[in-house]
Amino acid sequence: MSHWFHRNPLKATAEVKFDLKMVASDSQAIKICSDLKQARVRLLELLPDANHEINVVEPALTLYLSLLRGLIESPDEESTDSSKIRHALRFRWTHSMLSNTPESHYDAIFEMVSVLQNTAFWYMKHASKIAAQEDVSMEEAKQVHRSLRRGAGLLKYAQEEWVSRLLESPSSGSDSDPRVHTAYLNQATAEAQEVTIARAIELNHNAALVSALSNQTSKMFTTAADSIASLDEKKFGHWTTYLRLKAAFYATYAYNYAGQNLLNQDKCGEAIRALQEAQKKYEEAGVLCKEYSQVKGPGTQAKPEKHQFYRRLAPIIARTLEKCERENGMIYHQKVPYDPSELELKATYGLVAPEDYTIPPHAPLWSPVTYAAFDLTKNNADDPASKSKTSQKVEGDLPPVKEADIHQTTKDPKNNSGCSVM
Repeated sequence: MSHWFHRNPLKATAEVKFDLKMVASDSQAIKICSDLKQARVRLLELLPDANHEINVVEPALTLYLSLLRGLIESPDEESTDSSKIRHALRFRWTHSMLSNTPESHYDAIFEMVSVLQNTAFWYMKHASKIAAQEDVSMEEAKQVHRSLRRGAGLLKYAQEEWVSRLLESPSSGSDSDPRVHTAYLNQATAEAQEVTIARAIELNHNAALVSALSNQTSKMFTTAADSIASLDEKKFGHWTTYLRLKAAFYATYAYNYAGQNLLNQDKCGEAIRALQEAQKKYEEAGVLCKEYSQVKGPGTQAKPEKHQFYRRLAPIIARTLEKCERENGMIYHQKVPYDPSELELKATYGLVAPEDYTIPPHAPLWSPVTYAAFDLTKNNADDPASKSKTSQKVEGDLPPVKEADIHQTTKDPKNNSGCSVM
């Protein structure tokens, strides 16, 4: 099975020692610092490998965020204040689509947003890993669906709840840039909906439903592509082209199944026009596939034109159109309209939404006594030398994350839809 999903690089980060100053020696406070360091290291060890299972990565994320929460919010249940040590440590992260030069802030919220984004990217890569297997069971297809919804949920939560509380507005092209966020969110949601469409085809669901789902999915990919169209083409062009070809591909499916639905209603003339539009969209997708293979940029190289889910569509359109034209000439004698019929805007069911997420509560180690042990007056963020541009420049770029290889089977799936996740 050829690559069906495009994936961008993970974010890179620098080591954090969690050397927090204390007013008085407190064993619990010392343990928090140690646990924070270990939990962060553990999570960062897992994320570059999409072969790990969700039940390994998810607890690691929960543990780290429960510890990190004490740096973001006061552990006092009656207080809604930010933590007094929110700005005590410096965090450095790159962005998935920009260079290896990191952005750095003395801000635990910046750390949390970056961790949530990177884990969301892991979920998207994990979904790709499962979909790339030779035989994907129903349970594994559900995991693909869930991984993509979970990834979308993490991105949505980080952007809506925390990005507005960062010290500075997101830089252009960064992972918190609303345009980039919109692209990732719509891509993950649309790809989850691809699983729904494949399932509907496999179970021979109503053609009108498949058409409506496909139309909605095409619009999601279009929204994703449009959102980053104004960004640097050298960096974002490869990704944008992938999103546009997916939009054209699902527009093809939408018109193909609309044609089948119209034929079922004895609207043969309208069915012919819908299928002609499907052929047109399929040709557009073919052009975009070639363009995608030639455009340089960050991210994996998907090969959708070699995928059975793509290849099977052209003969289906041709056969259905031939049948419609033959029956229209012999039975219906209906006029073929100049414009195709409007596609359904919304499916009655089957639409995907990001999975709801919220950060875990404070780890049990965070008590008012432990929190009081940390010294606000000894704050590294107040040191002018540490904040100077010269000192930050000396540190240089971060090396890109070395990600584990994902096996891609070359065999076609053994099902009716041709989709590897069914």
